[in-house]
Amino acid sequence: MGKLKTGRSNLVQSIIKGLNILELLDREGALSIAEISEGLQLQKSTVHRLVSTLKHKGYVLQDPVTLKYRNSFKLFEMGNNTVERLGLRREAQAFLEELNVKTKETVNLAILDGFHIIYIDKIESPETIRIGLNIGKRLPAYCTGLGKVLLAYLKKEKLNKLLQEHPLKRYTKNTICDKDELIKHLEQVRKQGYSIDNEEYIDGLKCIAAPVMNYKGEVVAAVSIAIPSIRYGDGGQKIQVMIDQLKQTAGNISERLGWNSNVDF
Repeated sequence: MGKLKTGRSNLVQSIIKGLNILELLDREGALSIAEISEGLQLQKSTVHRLVSTLKHKGYVLQDPVTLKYRNSFKLFEMGNNTVERLGLRREAQAFLEELNVKTKETVNLAILDGFHIIYIDKIESPETIRIGLNIGKRLPAYCTGLGKVLLAYLKKEKLNKLLQEHPLKRYTKNTICDKDELIKHLEQVRKQGYSIDNEEYIDGLKCIAAPVMNYKGEVVAAVSIAIPSIRYGDGGQKIQVMIDQLKQTAGNISERLGWNSNVDF
């Protein structure tokens, strides 16, 4: 095991390498020892020891036929346990179901994790044409409706730090890649109380999202409605009705978490 150092280097290198393996497997799927070694520029012997340890602890599994390794569900289960302890999913469930019935579109609940969002609940649209992302999916925050709402309510210092640390990759022609433009956009999101993802991450998918607050008035999650562009085009009045329904749903969940709508935070 790597030595524990002081100051900025107070990190255990073997743990970092092990976590890098888990992240690589998350991105790439099943990989062999040689592929992991090449992907992380580590010696095969080092990779073998780390993977064997992760397998022993239940974090990775080995395919008996291909002998390749993949992540197990252990981290997913741990994440779910954290979400359950927060109480978000439990408190939000009935309101998400109600919104899904009203709109007949996919409804999502997500939280912020650094500069990304993680989907913690989803109720799919009953329509044949629908676009949804799985629970546990991790996406960049700056080009999603859910993420833009969550970023908009961060303190300026924290937002600026995140923007300094993370480049803004282009996913579609509508992705906002200029940091100053994004900051102005987030200011508008906060002012109006909702955000719209105008096909900024996936072509053909629009998304409207609103913040969920706790008893302190802190934004702890966001709710969204995923809208296939082919069904609505510019949307007009139908989209405005959905925005109103969405904000009401987010407000209802917030009140269940102790937020007082009469208090201005």
